[in-house]
Amino acid sequence: MQVSFVIPLFNGLTLTQAMVASLQASLPAGLTHEIILVDDGSTDGTRQWLATLSAPFQVVLHERNLGYAAANNRGAGVARGEILALLNNDLVLPPGWLEPMLAAHRRLGSRAGLVGNVQRTVATGAVDHAGIALNLKGKLEHIRTLPIPLFRFLFPVQSVAAVTGACLLLDRALWQELGGFDENFINGSEDVELCLRALTAGRVNVVILRSVVLHHVSASLGRKVHDEENTYRFTRHWRHELRHLVDRAWCWRYLEAYWPSMSDPAGHVVVRRMLAYILHLRCTPPSEALLALDTAIESEMVRWQEMFGPPPGT
Repeated sequence: MQVSFVIPLFNGLTLTQAMVASLQASLPAGLTHEIILVDDGSTDGTRQWLATLSAPFQVVLHERNLGYAAANNRGAGVARGEILALLNNDLVLPPGWLEPMLAAHRRLGSRAGLVGNVQRTVATGAVDHAGIALNLKGKLEHIRTLPIPLFRFLFPVQSVAAVTGACLLLDRALWQELGGFDENFINGSEDVELCLRALTAGRVNVVILRSVVLHHVSASLGRKVHDEENTYRFTRHWRHELRHLVDRAWCWRYLEAYWPSMSDPAGHVVVRRMLAYILHLRCTPPSEALLALDTAIESEMVRWQEMFGPPPGT
């Protein structure tokens, strides 16, 4: 088995060099691999450094900045490994981060979708990512809390709606089947959107709690500029499917937020239904949860339309 590491670059040479050094130092002995560095129009000396590299490196150059999605698509397009590992250039990769991800991917077999891990910030060590889930506004956001240690030990592989593209792996064949990242997104939401396409294809996205890396988090200049527009585009397309992602964690957050308003008898009914779903005593989320999610999404859609105008074709 060969692993192709795909790393998009746009300036940040010092971070890139440190990340590549940590990658090479952390790889399991004997792993067949290639490291594909896609320079997306850097102007800070990155290209001069890339010219000094040889195998196992492969360098792809963009003459102008085409964005994160296009850089990953181009890198994956020249990859030869059975497994793609997408990595940001601002990671610090400790020994032992890769093996649990590969092992989980292998155990999932044909069910495997996108496999992510736990990411802590370099600055503070706080958890920045342990999967991606719906918040109460109906928007997907990073999970930034971990289960208790015993739970992490007993259940190290957790199903999630999505994982971040900062550090993930998947079959190259699945990447090709799904068509890679949607280049209509501008440096945001393309990873989550790919995860949802994997779910609709019958795959399982997971986060590996025993794999931990460090991340400088959004070190690229202007990384967050298009977040609202990207999320608007994403939600327009996936709004119906988001209703099926109402999970038990979402219901628990809903109860925490609105418990004081549920003191009347009608509220007691909602609480019982939510708790039954949370405790796996019912298989489908209660209608109240779906209505609350629809209301939250509609509120965001109205706000986005005021910001960006109505969707094309309306």
